[in-house]
Amino acid sequence: MDPLYAQKTTHPSSNVSKPNWVLIDAKDQILGRVCTEVVTRLQGKHLPNYRPGVLMGDSVVIVNAEHVKITGKKLDQKNYYRHTGYLGGIKSRTMREQMNLAPEKVFINTLKGMLPKTKLGNKLLTRVRVFSDEKHSLEAQNPQKLEINTKG
Repeated sequence: MDPLYAQKTTHPSSNVSKPNWVLIDAKDQILGRVCTEVVTRLQGKHLPNYRPGVLMGDSVVIVNAEHVKITGKKLDQKNYYRHTGYLGGIKSRTMREQMNLAPEKVFINTLKGMLPKTKLGNKLLTRVRVFSDEKHSLEAQNPQKLEINTKG
């Protein structure tokens, strides 16, 4: 009999269970620390049967994005670039201008930088919903509130 016969590893598939919905309140929290917790939840690293290439994490709802804390001089020194598609059409905004216009995009860009640069990372990013104030349209999913202690 083979000595490794009973030592088979089981791997979870992506359709084992539906993702849980988690609600995170970003009011007075530090941006990078909140995003780190969100990425951990999205990838499923908090689960005991974590597997890197499988879509098995939670879906996340972030509220109060406009009240997040940003440390250091990032508000004035960090720039967001976009291109119009025409010659010489590069546009830039500081983080302060971006927070005033659309704080949701600051969260999305931060999360995008922390996730893997693969198809799985793009799919994980679709599981995040960011709202600038307390109201959100996902009450039907019954998200569970997650307390994060990242206040600085």
